[in-house]
Amino acid sequence: MTLRALALAAAACFVIPLMPSTGFGQDEEAPAPTEEVAETPAVAEAPEAEEPGDGTNEQYQALVEGYNAVDDDGKPVDVSEAFDFFTVSMLWTVIAAAMVFIMHLGFSTLEAGLCQQKNVVNILFKNVFIICIGLLTYAFVGFNTHYPGDFNGFLSIGGPIGDLNDANGKTWAYGGLGLAMTGYGDFIFQAMFAATAATIVSGAVAERVKLPSFMIFATILVAIGYTVAGSWHWGGGFLAGLDTPFKDFAGSTVVHGFGGAAALACVLLLGARRGKYTKDGIRPILGHSQPMAVIGVFLLFFGWFGFNGGSVLSADPGPLGLVFTTTALAAAAGGLFSIITSWVILKKPDLSMALNGILGGLVSITAAADVVSVMGAIAAGAIGGVLVVLSILFFDKIKIDDPVGAISVHGVCGIWGTLAVWVFGDKTEFSLVSQIIGIVSVYGFAFIFSLIVFGIIKAVMGVRVDAEEEEAGLDIAEHGSPAYTDGHS
Repeated sequence: MTLRALALAAAACFVIPLMPSTGFGQDEEAPAPTEEVAETPAVAEAPEAEEPGDGTNEQYQALVEGYNAVDDDGKPVDVSEAFDFFTVSMLWTVIAAAMVFIMHLGFSTLEAGLCQQKNVVNILFKNVFIICIGLLTYAFVGFNTHYPGDFNGFLSIGGPIGDLNDANGKTWAYGGLGLAMTGYGDFIFQAMFAATAATIVSGAVAERVKLPSFMIFATILVAIGYTVAGSWHWGGGFLAGLDTPFKDFAGSTVVHGFGGAAALACVLLLGARRGKYTKDGIRPILGHSQPMAVIGVFLLFFGWFGFNGGSVLSADPGPLGLVFTTTALAAAAGGLFSIITSWVILKKPDLSMALNGILGGLVSITAAADVVSVMGAIAAGAIGGVLVVLSILFFDKIKIDDPVGAISVHGVCGIWGTLAVWVFGDKTEFSLVSQIIGIVSVYGFAFIFSLIVFGIIKAVMGVRVDAEEEEAGLDIAEHGSPAYTDGHS
């Protein structure tokens, strides 16, 4: 990159405020690489950009002409800020993608910390597999299923991504101000989301699921289940086509709720850990490392700024600053109110509840981060923090064993976060009916899809390790290697 280009990128911090505010987020429909863009932004591409294809694209030509435009006095119009905005937006997109990637380390560490030492290798192995298979399947089938272009609104299974720099994939014409990134930038950011659904399930079924069975399920869930449900909203499907479109900015329902509903189906088929529920009541099975759990939650908190902030889909300073602020405040409120709630109910300050409260607050703001006020964000997060505690205790009472609280954090708070769009947002802009339709559709599909797929795997090869393996721990039974060599069990 030349010194001039570097200077332009740095100067973008000052010229971006000159750009029109988009107010767009990930809940806006993203064009597929082959989809014709409906509107051309009134900005220009850099002059050195290579003209794509055969030069017949009218939108690209308009950008070139705009760059060479003159004012009423015949003087050249300086539109270099357009190139600056596009460059900085693309840079922010890949940084946000990297932050979402770090969230997978957070999930791994949190899950391992809240489970027994004898299962740590198994948990970490599953999370390593999930990110690998998630990225690859998203390239092979997921992206073009998630964003199929024109389709019937319900189902369109896509193929491999191909060259996303073709057909204006590296110019403004790919998405305009609402999607100020290249085709590859769009892909890699969305790919980092894709594996999250299976990661949520991993925590809920921890310590008793067969590794090969889980790997098969996770692959199908990420490649097909998540992307089909996502296409209904972000891919221009029927949820986006409602009279008042369903609103889910960064995925309280489409990402987190989907994973929570899938986790519930799997846990129901799998059953509780042996010894968890006895005739004398609930026997706590404590996690082996609370420090690991804390590290995991703070990694997730950090990564969530990319998860929500990247969903602005550009470096537009107005919505970006708002989203960062609402995300942070909701997380803090969730943590604080989970501490208060658990202390009142359990008579002791419970660290694991506080950690899940932070995550509950984050999930609760994810659908509405770009449309609520500061006070609305705090209220949404606080309610999420209370719900997490009550939900975890409820699922334990009905003997649904979730070692890390994933169903409560992602499933229950995902519902609340999606409804919070209407509760704390502009009621003239959002519809409670549309929000409920979105929740019922995505949760119902995720639950039934997972029940069928996991059920078939259970019938064919089984999904649960035997009693001896569970007692010995999956690290030895499945991997033949303990997590630690200090001699402790």
